[in-house]
Amino acid sequence: MELISGNTYWPSTLEQTLDFPPLAEDINCDVLIIGGGMGGSLCSRLLGERQVDTVLIDKRRLVHGSSSANTGLLQYSNDKTLTSFINTFGETNGVLFYRMCRDALNQLDQLAATLYRDPSFIRRSSLYYASTAEDVQVLLEEYKQLTRFGFPVEYWDEHQVAARFPFRKPAALYTHEDAEVNPFLFAHGLLQSASRLGVRLYEHTEAKHFEFNDNEVVCHTNGGIIRAKKVIFATGYETQEIKTDRGAVLESSYAIATNPIGDAPLWHEQCLIWETARPYLYIRSTQEGRIIIGGLDEPVLDAKQREIRLLHQQHKLLQALQEHFPGVTFQIDYAWAAVFGSSHDGLPYIGPHPRFPNCYFLEGYGGNGTVTSMVAAQLLADELTGTHRPEMELFSLTRPTKPSPETTEPMI
Repeated sequence: MELISGNTYWPSTLEQTLDFPPLAEDINCDVLIIGGGMGGSLCSRLLGERQVDTVLIDKRRLVHGSSSANTGLLQYSNDKTLTSFINTFGETNGVLFYRMCRDALNQLDQLAATLYRDPSFIRRSSLYYASTAEDVQVLLEEYKQLTRFGFPVEYWDEHQVAARFPFRKPAALYTHEDAEVNPFLFAHGLLQSASRLGVRLYEHTEAKHFEFNDNEVVCHTNGGIIRAKKVIFATGYETQEIKTDRGAVLESSYAIATNPIGDAPLWHEQCLIWETARPYLYIRSTQEGRIIIGGLDEPVLDAKQREIRLLHQQHKLLQALQEHFPGVTFQIDYAWAAVFGSSHDGLPYIGPHPRFPNCYFLEGYGGNGTVTSMVAAQLLADELTGTHRPEMELFSLTRPTKPSPETTEPMI
């Protein structure tokens, strides 16, 4: 699957990339991780810390799949509101998921502080504005639920938004304790630290086929055979090519990064910005003074169609950015399109699958993929080292396609 079209920004921020060899022999391990993006790098770091004999392979260069197109907004709020999660899964599980996301943000913060490369992890607040006047009631209900369960949030009316930003919106929620990161540097730093902890990393090593036995999985690659007691599939959106029960809707998403604008902040606290419309636009700044805006999701296209479509969509994104900040002149330095996926119910898929013995899947789908990948890495690391995590049932790969709060069992 061709995941990315165009010219992504993040690789330009890394002066010297990591280089690891392709596999060229037969090896054994306790855990094999397939996929060297954000999910795989988080799992490798946590398993390395626990001294689990771990191997990670990727058919490309490490961190050159979807993670190089990730725009690095980290939020405990999701594409699906807390209110919606409560309506779908019941109060206990809806709040549990949001709290797990908030905890994951703190774990990401702690991991970032340990890396040899600075991944530009910065705590930010988020402005979530009403795209239309009809969405104000949605924000009021979400504010009520977030405050009820202790999440740090403020409700702003139109005048409070206009006092802090060069645009007017009917209302907004201002959430705290979110963050931004350079995802490319972050994943590279995690892999570098995992390697120093003893995790064996191989790039340009493709898993060709598997034998699933009672006590091990045999992975045949283009360079050798790997015998593993357990396997974690952290293959991102390409996981949809491995399982027949795909469970995710794939789309094409677009983003641009502007020229550096300067040191002066363009808006209140350089917060993350997004909106209630679906598909939504989102905006953030970078440490180099660039502005990233993304969105305009649409049904997935093949790579050639996506490349053509990008020419149109990048100018729509630039126009939207100018409408938000009319006093600033922007130019596009980088523009890219990427495959983006979301699950049918807003939750990631994490855990085992009955047709794949001794295997676990990490599918952190949705706009909050890095945060949910952190949730997944923690759950899987615990399960693989003897600590049962009943919460993982909430993310089951075989959960019903139309859950209801009456039939979904509380996980705590």
